[in-house]
Amino acid sequence: MNKHRIYKDALFDILRVWSGFLKRRVRLVACGGTAMTLLNIKDSTKDIDFIVPELKDYKYLTGKLTELGYVRSSQFGWKKDEGFVFDLYPGNTVYCTELIESPLAVGNQMPFKEFARISVGILNYYDILITKIFRSSAIDIEDCLGLLKTAKKDIDLEVFEKRFRMTAAYDVSEDKYLKNMEHFFKILKKERLI
Repeated sequence: MNKHRIYKDALFDILRVWSGFLKRRVRLVACGGTAMTLLNIKDSTKDIDFIVPELKDYKYLTGKLTELGYVRSSQFGWKKDEGFVFDLYPGNTVYCTELIESPLAVGNQMPFKEFARISVGILNYYDILITKIFRSSAIDIEDCLGLLKTAKKDIDLEVFEKRFRMTAAYDVSEDKYLKNMEHFFKILKKERLI
């Protein structure tokens, strides 16, 4: 772990501490840069992103983090002296994106690692792409290209486009997000990924 980035092993060390402090099981689903790091697409991530799909788990975990000395640093962010922000998203939300289904529904996450009282999964490829393209920062687009290059055989772009359109249809900024998707497809053509 360095001053600005966290690596997989250091993240696991922190989750082991959390797990040892909890009295009951909590399920986390990695999204954003954390998912990319756990999938070995990136070496490290700047902030840690987890969905806490069960609202009762979210309330319990954030209460326990307060006992461990974490303080709220933003709407979803929790921070302690190690300097990293843990963004914990309740329910079906990642950043500003509301997913069309629970991350706990069959096929919507990949089980990844078990700690004594924490189960960690990774969000499915389609929803990782959707949440990143909704934001469409340069880093998000770079991450999406890395995911497609790594897992191309497991990603059907027609399924992705349909799921993206369904997700965007539930948002007031639907037109903006559809333009982001069109821009992303242009990048894919330029990169010869389609």
